[in-house]
Amino acid sequence: MLNLLIRLFLCLLGVAIVAGTLLSAVRTFILPRSANDQLTRLVFLVSRKLFNIALRRADTYNQRDGIMALYAPITLLALPPAWLACVMVGYTLIYRATGIESFHDAFLISGASLLTFGASLSAIPLAIMSFTEGTIGLILVAVLISYLPTMYSAFSRREAVVNMLEVRAGSPPSAVEMLVRFYRIRGIDAMHEVWETWEAWFAEIEETHTSLAALAFFRSPKPDRSWITAAGTVLDAAALLDSTIDRPRDPASNLCIRAGYLALRAIGDFFRIEYSLTPKVDDPISITREEYDGAYDRLVTEGLPVKPDREAAWLAYKGWRVNYDTVLLSLCTMLMAPYAPWSSDRSLR
Repeated sequence: MLNLLIRLFLCLLGVAIVAGTLLSAVRTFILPRSANDQLTRLVFLVSRKLFNIALRRADTYNQRDGIMALYAPITLLALPPAWLACVMVGYTLIYRATGIESFHDAFLISGASLLTFGASLSAIPLAIMSFTEGTIGLILVAVLISYLPTMYSAFSRREAVVNMLEVRAGSPPSAVEMLVRFYRIRGIDAMHEVWETWEAWFAEIEETHTSLAALAFFRSPKPDRSWITAAGTVLDAAALLDSTIDRPRDPASNLCIRAGYLALRAIGDFFRIEYSLTPKVDDPISITREEYDGAYDRLVTEGLPVKPDREAAWLAYKGWRVNYDTVLLSLCTMLMAPYAPWSSDRSLR
């Protein structure tokens, strides 16, 4: 009786491991919504710890960027072996529970079946289990391969918009520089189409960077660019425009800010970043009054029309920034973003 109960336990445990592994693959690559899978998260955390060891030998940012550029691709490639290992363990327990005399033999049969080398099993039930294990192995590898084009397509769309920001906001990108350049070249009113472009961009990264979360760690082709610092620059430029520039309010800039902080919050939720859901205008932000005054003075020097009440403008800017300040800085730190004013510069302090 005891032996039967042990076999039943081993069988149920094996089935649970295999089912959990398949569910992990579905949540990671197939489910079209945000799903924080524990096994995938564990693989990424272990991989990050190993990369952190390598980062200790890096003396410059470019060296660290070169190391971290490999983090997401290598970790993605590590997912199928991790899934296959779990399936192998699960089927080892199932084989042992259903008649194989030792764990050693059960492990060898499981490995042979999973890696499609074949296993010589005369019993029909065991042969069927061997076939199903081999099929699962092929599916897990195929899932990653089939979704790589989808991920790189989303990456290319993201970077196409990020790359254009250097022309508009300088390198490193600056919200003040972005406003100044538009004022000089095309006029502030020409920014309307920019806000619409970035509103759509924010909506897309909210979807892609939560359903395919590894995309967040894919670094830009150039070390001094990053999607998260670009996001911070555009949000600050829109917030400064709405709060400080003396002109009729453009609803497109307001919608861009809202789309932006909602996207960053959604990504922050996936990575378990803590922030206030209902921030107040008098909550502290990382931008000091002196920094804001410096930006205000620069805008005045460049000839932009600014609102005369500096205090009211500061409070209005705080009212926007407080919605994304914490999550922006946390993501900059997590992603080891390159230097950019008002975002990654203070996340590295």
